Amino acid sequence: MSDWLIPDWPAPARVKACVTTRAGGVSLAPFDSLNLGDHVDDDPGAVTENRRRLTDRFAIRPAWLQQVHGIAVVEADPALVATADASWTATPGIACTAMTADCLPVLFCNRAGTRVAAAHAGWRGLANGVLEATLDSLATPADEIIAWLGPAIGPQAFEVGPEVREAFIAQLPRAEQAFVPSHNAGKFLADIYELARLRLAARGVSTVYGGGLCTVTDPRFFSYRRSPRTGRFASLVWIEQ
Repeated sequence: MSDWLIPDWPAPARVKACVTTRAGGVSLAPFDSLNLGDHVDDDPGAVTENRRRLTDRFAIRPAWLQQVHGIAVVEADPALVATADASWTATPGIACTAMTADCLPVLFCNRAGTRVAAAHAGWRGLANGVLEATLDSLATPADEIIAWLGPAIGPQAFEVGPEVREAFIAQLPRAEQAFVPSHNAGKFLADIYELARLRLAARGVSTVYGGGLCTVTDPRFFSYRRSPRTGRFASLVWIEQ
């Protein structure tokens, strides 16, 4: 657990956040060791223990989601596993939680420290507006929002087809700058961090931190592209009790 990440962002003192890594759990290979995903064919007992270790460390109640690469946003509820890709809360002690293994986790808070949110953004969710939907849920002026981009597939590893590039450019022409041709003909390398920053900026959110940690090349993190049979790590944000 010593290598878990604490986001470096100017959030209010009562807003806390954490990104887990593979370390500190009980799951066996290829889910070793702190797999938090209960949908990847890991031993359910191991996942339960891993989640217990997370909640005990921070004395929080995570609101887990069934993520489907959509744009639905729900109010975080630890008693309900909602089908959604983002959640928000104004209740201290409840942690908005995004599980990933290459997709982009984005954490949000307002400057007052009274609302937080977490979003799971694969390219489909990002293109369809999951970050914008999450911003709407916060009901806060854009200049009062702080965002942090967690570990995701890096721009040297994220090869996509032309349809992905076109999906983004059709909505936001400036998104063209987030794609460069790959050495594989007809393919492109996409910068999911830049795409997220551009989408947030288009909504007036310019206070954006994080980005730059590649899950594919950094062995601290689970990566679906590196190994399709793998676990999930979590990015969490909450208001302190």
